[in-house]
Amino acid sequence: MGAVAAPKQDRGRATRRRLLEAAVACLAEYGWAGSTVSVVAERAGVSRGAAQHHFPTREDLFTAAVEYVAEERSSALRALVPAGPGHRREAVAGIVALCTGPLFRAALHLWVAASDEEQLRPRVTELEARIGREAHRTAVELLDADESVPGVRETVQGLLDMARGLGLATLLTDDSRRRERVVAEWSRILDEVLSRRP
Repeated sequence: MGAVAAPKQDRGRATRRRLLEAAVACLAEYGWAGSTVSVVAERAGVSRGAAQHHFPTREDLFTAAVEYVAEERSSALRALVPAGPGHRREAVAGIVALCTGPLFRAALHLWVAASDEEQLRPRVTELEARIGREAHRTAVELLDADESVPGVRETVQGLLDMARGLGLATLLTDDSRRRERVVAEWSRILDEVLSRRP
């Protein structure tokens, strides 16, 4: 009995993962209005019924999708960028990259939808708070930042806010050249601020 249950659970997890990844891709490409459960199910290669089995409502699907992909990207960033002072520029570039890709675009569409959709707003507000805390923790870890030093916490948060701003700029134009200069300057600022002692 256990041998049958394991493959079924594995298939269920794989289906769920495909749905979550497809949901973020659809949200990034089509926005909230164009991203329905049917569109996501088709992209994921599963039936609408299977999608609704895993996510009973559209809101369940899209909030879970943004959270899942944010966690995946955060884990990938931690795996790719070594922590510590010698890797600050890589950390800043990685954090900025998280805010200039499809995940950021999908999250932005979700935020805009939440501003109009009463039932979605509290879920997205809570989701954004969780993702924001995790992003801050990841940044502190990668930058090897000591937040007991005055100004360090605010500087790390400023980095995250700046990265979001670059993400917004990227939606309209290819901002990569300016972005490289901003990453270099933020790396310099962080080296200066994070070298302070308590």
